[in-house]
Amino acid sequence: MNRSRWLFHPILILIFSILALGTSLFLYIYWYIEISTGLKSIVKRFNLDAGQVLESQTWVVILVLSVLVGIIFMGIFIIFVYNLKTLQLYRLQHNFINSFTHELKTPVTALKLYLETFVKHELSREDQLKYIQYMLHDTSRLSDDINRILDLARIESKSYGGELGTHSLVEVINQFLEKNSHHFQQSNITVSNPSGNAYPYRINLSLFEMLLMNLLTNAVKYNHAQPSEVEISFEVQGKKLYIHFKDNGIGIDKVQKKKIFRKFYQVGESDDMSAKGSGLGLYLVEHIARIHKSKIQVSSPGLGKGSTFTLMLPLRHSPAELGAPHE
Repeated sequence: MNRSRWLFHPILILIFSILALGTSLFLYIYWYIEISTGLKSIVKRFNLDAGQVLESQTWVVILVLSVLVGIIFMGIFIIFVYNLKTLQLYRLQHNFINSFTHELKTPVTALKLYLETFVKHELSREDQLKYIQYMLHDTSRLSDDINRILDLARIESKSYGGELGTHSLVEVINQFLEKNSHHFQQSNITVSNPSGNAYPYRINLSLFEMLLMNLLTNAVKYNHAQPSEVEISFEVQGKKLYIHFKDNGIGIDKVQKKKIFRKFYQVGESDDMSAKGSGLGLYLVEHIARIHKSKIQVSSPGLGKGSTFTLMLPLRHSPAELGAPHE
């Protein structure tokens, strides 16, 4: 069974197809030249009119045929690459469904267990509050997962609504942290803005807050330090504004740096990276960055040494664009 699968592997089929097509072209040209050479010898021997026997555009025919075969080669290659990408997307979706189903099932099972405990046992007020806190945590986890799916649908269908408006990025981030402090109670998040500038920028406020939530949640989730720390800093270089999100988390290796922004990609295949999610958080971050004509990149000294996500926004280097000092 494994041998038959190997024989019908797409790469092997592509190689055989190209070899067969190439061999056909070579044999055609070889036989064409052989026949032409034979005809020339006949023309010489019997003093015939060469124009009546031989085609005057032999090499033109060969050239045109070669171009057509080249186009066929390119078509086969494009179809092959497209099929590979489709297969890869299918595998990612399959892994996402399995993992996300587990992500949904775990808190639901826990909630059911807690509710059954309430029904079957008389609990003290202290125990009741403890279980209620557990239940609130699980419902929050469920809500986050569902919201990511809804956010993905909104962004990919371009139906996220809202308009771009000019906001101070420093103020937006500070207000976001204040408004969502309950999500990061076990974390130490600081904002560093040495220049004091407000950095006004045209953003969709709801989308930008979604970007912040995913970046910070990611920094806290993939972190074994107690407490987890995130430093948000602003830096201007030339005509670009860089917003750095530096954490003290588990870090990222070189291979994963190229994959973490892919749709459905999940970090968590090793013991050091056991936290799993929906695989959509950083994918959403990258798309929201694009909507704001900016880019997101990641750097890390290595596993266990933290990571830095950097949002790069185009910015004209002038006092009018930087805004007044921000208190």
